[in-house]
Amino acid sequence: MATVHNICTRMSTDRMLSSSRTLSDVSLFDSRMRRRCSLQKQSFSVRSMRITQDNQQQNLSASHNGHLTPEKLTSHFELPNGERTLGETVLSPNAQRKTKIVCTIGPSTSSREMIWKLAEAGMNVARLNMSHGDHASHQKTIDLVKEYNSQFEDKVIAIMLDTKGPEVRSGDVPQPIILKEGQEFNFTIKRGVSTEDTVSVNYDDFVNDVEVGDILLVDGGMMSLAVKSKTQDTVKCEVVDGGELKSRRHLNVRGKSATLPSITEKDWEDIKFGVDNQVDFYAVSFVKDAKVGCNADIHVIVKIESADSIPNLHSILSASDGAMVARGDLGAELPIEDVPLLQEDIIRRCRSMQKPVIVATNMLESMINHPTPTRAEVSDIAIAVREGADAVMLSGETAHGKYPLKAVKVMHTVALRTESSLPISISPPTESSAYKSNMGEMFALHATTMANTLNTPIMVFTRTGSMAIRLSHYRPSSTIFAFTNEERIKQRLALYQGVMPIYMKFSDDAEETFSQAIKLLKDKDLLEEGRRITLVQSGAQPIWRQNLLIIFKFVRFKADFISKLY
Repeated sequence: MATVHNICTRMSTDRMLSSSRTLSDVSLFDSRMRRRCSLQKQSFSVRSMRITQDNQQQNLSASHNGHLTPEKLTSHFELPNGERTLGETVLSPNAQRKTKIVCTIGPSTSSREMIWKLAEAGMNVARLNMSHGDHASHQKTIDLVKEYNSQFEDKVIAIMLDTKGPEVRSGDVPQPIILKEGQEFNFTIKRGVSTEDTVSVNYDDFVNDVEVGDILLVDGGMMSLAVKSKTQDTVKCEVVDGGELKSRRHLNVRGKSATLPSITEKDWEDIKFGVDNQVDFYAVSFVKDAKVGCNADIHVIVKIESADSIPNLHSILSASDGAMVARGDLGAELPIEDVPLLQEDIIRRCRSMQKPVIVATNMLESMINHPTPTRAEVSDIAIAVREGADAVMLSGETAHGKYPLKAVKVMHTVALRTESSLPISISPPTESSAYKSNMGEMFALHATTMANTLNTPIMVFTRTGSMAIRLSHYRPSSTIFAFTNEERIKQRLALYQGVMPIYMKFSDDAEETFSQAIKLLKDKDLLEEGRRITLVQSGAQPIWRQNLLIIFKFVRFKADFISKLY
């Protein structure tokens, strides 16, 4: 079993976004009753506010950065529970997409104009693929994303640096080589070889890692070859499934992982580049165990994509800040029929650990060259959303595809529509027991239950992000507006399902801060008049120290609620 070795879950003494902090104060708003009770060393207020008219007509205009309001759809198919129909699901007036979208930035999208358009179309995280490009091109992207973030308090794009990892690739070829079924073809560790029947590989131990009878997969399984024999420097194969072999194609051995270190020298150089630029996340490639570490205040997303990672899955996830289900290489090293089951299992494990999980690879692959997706791709996105993924990812679709904006819009629309059909729970989850022994968990659970029962959005005030993460874990039916006075936290929360992070300076007066937050939401058309709201105030350190009394206070708000909370 792997051991935890200094994973970069938090590389400084004050752990940001910790999911284990103690709740200091929760405020929930409703409008029916008033009662008081006490609890030692905690402060808890519950109120419900109505922002004037209940029957206000819904504003169906779109807001920016992926938070679009869906138009009402019509359909005649009933769900199995018989409570509502697919096309007539009752949506909250401020219904917004909760599943986040990660976009890989590349030649098709690296300009200022395209990054702005991606953000407006729904991008929440910009991914830098360090397998391509150089530091200069990635620096340009980082600068543009930071420029975008500096212009908005209620919009944010997080930055994820995805390391290349210990990949085994074929060498350069002057022109594509056509491989035909049954022909002999060789891979050699000699550098610079490119003939009709032999190409180089970039890994000196390649000959030692493969055995006669192994199946080599080229380019994620697009081609396959059976190993027939070996010499000191060459692996001789027979083509099983042919195709077009281009330069620098990825090589896998089915059921095996290369005996390479998880982090290469190039990865360390790229990680230092990320530290210098204060990126928000590292996506570490081909993680096999929990012995991956660095010393920086950047969160680590482990990519589950090798056969060796599966036996060590629990320790890897425990040592990380989140996970990515990288289905391409995972499906190459393991039986392809296992991938959907592993995806579901990884999502379930991450959710139980309150860690974000991203589903990646081939989600809208056809849209690299075509303006519309296949029906199977649409279903793939919907399945990831229904299974509870925090985010779904686009790779070549936005990096070098012909229709990057359309791909983002399709992903947004499918995710939003799928979310609107999910059942709303108004009772505590039977499988969750953590809240019974943790005050913060208890408040997050009951805040979610109340918000779902009253169909209200949630406003949370946090310095560390911990309560926003807890709330995201319980998947409330409406948006979690997470107000923070830390820019770093605002950016990190962009990855969590259902959380809309907003930067705002906190006043020393709690009620003044609440008032400012509500005004901001109204000014941005994120909160409609007539809506109730649920307020949660939390943090590892109390934001406002008032008294040690739990207060449940319920009031109804009129049009002057901004200037008068009582």
